[in-house]
Amino acid sequence: MNQIARITKVTNAPAPSGRYSHAIVANGLIFCAGQGSKDPDTWVEAGLDLDEDGTIVGYDIRVQARGCFRNLSSVLASAGAGLDDVVEVNVYLVDMNDFAAMNEVFAEVFPDVQPVRTTIGVAGLPGRNFIEIRAVAVAPKPGEEQR
Repeated sequence: MNQIARITKVTNAPAPSGRYSHAIVANGLIFCAGQGSKDPDTWVEAGLDLDEDGTIVGYDIRVQARGCFRNLSSVLASAGAGLDDVVEVNVYLVDMNDFAAMNEVFAEVFPDVQPVRTTIGVAGLPGRNFIEIRAVAVAPKPGEEQR
């Protein structure tokens, strides 16, 4: 029988915006839900340039990408893993012109480990995110500590 663990509460990551788990651990893998750049303390998406009315006039995709990876790292930590355990990443971009800048941040986050990756252009994302990142990682074996 397969052992499945649902991770529904994560410290240092925003709560899911719908009825879903942050991650599910099954058959030695951690399947993480897509993470946006929202700060878990302020509930404000990272990297936004707002006018006096709160309307977005610009954004920094690098800052948003780092926010996504910060949240993803927190989700993985809740499952006893880290970014070094990631084997697959899906990146969703509202504007494919942000690909090169996102790729710079990706190289910062994964300087040695190179997981497989797919980058997909999308029409929109929840909240005020211009990027969302989801991942699959290898779960630690019982008794192993986070790397």
